[in-house]
Amino acid sequence: MPRSPSVIDQARLPRKWPTDLFPAEFWEQLGRTIAAFGLLEEVLGKAIFAFTATTIFDEKDAIEHLAKWDKQLHQALTDTLWPLAEVYGKVMRDHQESDFKNLEGLVEDIKKASKIRNALCHGSWHAPDSSGATDLYYFDKKDGKFDTRIDIEWLRRVHDHVVVLICTVIDSVTVMGWEFPGGAGPGEPIWQK
Repeated sequence: MPRSPSVIDQARLPRKWPTDLFPAEFWEQLGRTIAAFGLLEEVLGKAIFAFTATTIFDEKDAIEHLAKWDKQLHQALTDTLWPLAEVYGKVMRDHQESDFKNLEGLVEDIKKASKIRNALCHGSWHAPDSSGATDLYYFDKKDGKFDTRIDIEWLRRVHDHVVVLICTVIDSVTVMGWEFPGGAGPGEPIWQK
């Protein structure tokens, strides 16, 4: 039997399709949460700069470090959250003055948060139930399906957690008396223009 061709009548789609089934407050909170993740990536890059710029090397190691520094800083600008967390942990461990409590826990927490960030940014949103919660259609490369029900309150909690991570990363620089790069806060500037 011959098949009948068909196409979507785009003129009949709801005005804000495919996001029309959620209230605007949901999308606002999702956007704010994703924006917080973006700031976390920026802050990690700046912290990597701060630690690598203030680490003391002997002459031989300093020459090797300077030869690789440009590439390292470029990666700090372009890497995603998981590799930034790994590099951040390494440069903190390598710094002679770093005495940050629970560094490994912080790095692991950032890595866990990166999995949530990836799901929020790359998942497909299914219709919410009567309580406003939804399943996110997302599969990662290792752990499989993202299986957390998401609603506005869950997004708020994630956002609040990311804010804590941002502040903790900034504190890891400023607690040593350095001004956080790009800020105008207290501490000694790392780089003079």
